[in-house]
Amino acid sequence: MIKITFPDGSVREYNEGVNGLQIAESISPRLAQDVLACGVNGETYDLERSIDKDASIVLYKWEDEQGKHTFWHTSAHLLAEALQELYPGIQFGIGPAIENGFYYDVDLGETTIKDADLPVIEAKMIELAAKKEAVVRKDIAKDGALKLFGDRGETYKTELISELEDGHITTYTQGSFTDLCRGPHLPTTAPIKAVKLTSLAGAYWRGQENRKMLTRIYGITFPKKKLLDEYLVLIEEAKKRDHRKIGKEIELFMFSEAVGKGLPMWLPKGTALRLRLEEFLKKIQKRFGYLQVMTPHIGSKSLYVTSGHYAKYGKDSFQPIHTPEEGEEYLLKPMNCPHHCEMYKHQPRSYKDLPLRLAEFGTVYRYEQSGELHGLTRVRSFTQDDAHIFCRPDQVKEEFLRVMDIIFIIFKALDFENFEAQISLRDPNNRDKYIGSDENWEKAEQSIVEACQEKGLKAKVELGEAAFYGPKLDFMVRDAIGRKWQLGTIQISLFLYRLRLVYVQIPLRFQPLFHQQSAYMECAVIHYHVSYVRFSRYGYPQRHEYLVYRSRFSVFRRNR
Repeated sequence: MIKITFPDGSVREYNEGVNGLQIAESISPRLAQDVLACGVNGETYDLERSIDKDASIVLYKWEDEQGKHTFWHTSAHLLAEALQELYPGIQFGIGPAIENGFYYDVDLGETTIKDADLPVIEAKMIELAAKKEAVVRKDIAKDGALKLFGDRGETYKTELISELEDGHITTYTQGSFTDLCRGPHLPTTAPIKAVKLTSLAGAYWRGQENRKMLTRIYGITFPKKKLLDEYLVLIEEAKKRDHRKIGKEIELFMFSEAVGKGLPMWLPKGTALRLRLEEFLKKIQKRFGYLQVMTPHIGSKSLYVTSGHYAKYGKDSFQPIHTPEEGEEYLLKPMNCPHHCEMYKHQPRSYKDLPLRLAEFGTVYRYEQSGELHGLTRVRSFTQDDAHIFCRPDQVKEEFLRVMDIIFIIFKALDFENFEAQISLRDPNNRDKYIGSDENWEKAEQSIVEACQEKGLKAKVELGEAAFYGPKLDFMVRDAIGRKWQLGTIQISLFLYRLRLVYVQIPLRFQPLFHQQSAYMECAVIHYHVSYVRFSRYGYPQRHEYLVYRSRFSVFRRNR
């Protein structure tokens, strides 16, 4: 027997090899009908995937993000199956679930698909879903996978497989369609009741502009037609609030191919808006004891190697810039954190100097594939309000509470009453993916949980959602048409041991009595940003969907 722990802390025993669907059935038949996937120790599982050891479990329904993700992932495969029947001989790239639906990249050869063809594909998807086809997971050896997809002429799939490590590879089959995939997926296609293919686009294979242009088909599905109808109404409302349209109409920002893709430029009105927003936050930060700083737009590659950011994000960043004579390597600054840490280190710090609170409106640069760029919501350069608090371990909770106060002040000033909070903790069963000691992680996580309790903030706890360098508290607000946006993050950073951020923990006159090492102690770092001023990535009109403009703090806000 194995022990299964539920979110409320209750524990039940089941036979080894039990799956999520069987667990749901043991609770109630209605739950078994509604559940779409399950979380096992922080990892999302298919409902029919066996659980062989003690585990914590969460059952995901349509209302949960993981439930929607699984639903749309299977829908992407359903789209591919429909395309395979309608257009024999086409080749498939990748087909993931995304934030609002899914897409599939396909190589149509000499065939073309137009908007007028989409209703036919939708009808085929509904026809296939109605067959309630089982979605079957299978593990096969790498050479077997290469033969399977090679015999079918699937060059894109075989390319992906050839780059995987030797061992077992997962495939999923529904009807006549088999795909290379990690999952998770629905048990059958039966829950998919309503389909809408939303658009067509071109996408370079693997995002590389020197590779072939594939056809990307976007779509979204629902378990009820009523939900699709409501979604289509929201889409029409969203078009009226498209930040690209509004930004152009009232001359806030612009893009230029001559300057480069994904590099927004702020026009006079937009710049005035930015500056007033900056001043608004700076006044609050000054009241809470923050010091404004400025850092350069580039940094030595070695800085990001030391901090651990390069190992984690280096392949997806702009590649190093080399100096012509010295051969030094620099990166366009992808984040402000290491620079602020160097500021802390530039002189000895005493326990009396802490907390030290630094804040900056720093421009950062992150590589995004050209096909993923979208207005201000996905860009290659944006200005972020970054603040770092360097404090003693015993000051962490107090400082965390103060940052929460800052966020609440901003929310109140801007009338953001409908917001949610999420505490993101590490996966206790996969600790190798995180840096820092267990002791520091436990203290940091406890500080966040206790801070939320003291503020009376109801926050959803998500295991496995923490950043690799520390736990965090995220705030999400809903816009005028109900969409959810992340607007504020408070992060406890545990990568500081790499950067040797220490302070003298005993008075200087007593230091000769102590071993040199014991005279120093690592400080804690709290990092936060309030995304309403992550200019150029989450532009203000997009984030809050303003239709009618009236001034308050020179901020454009919707007419309620």
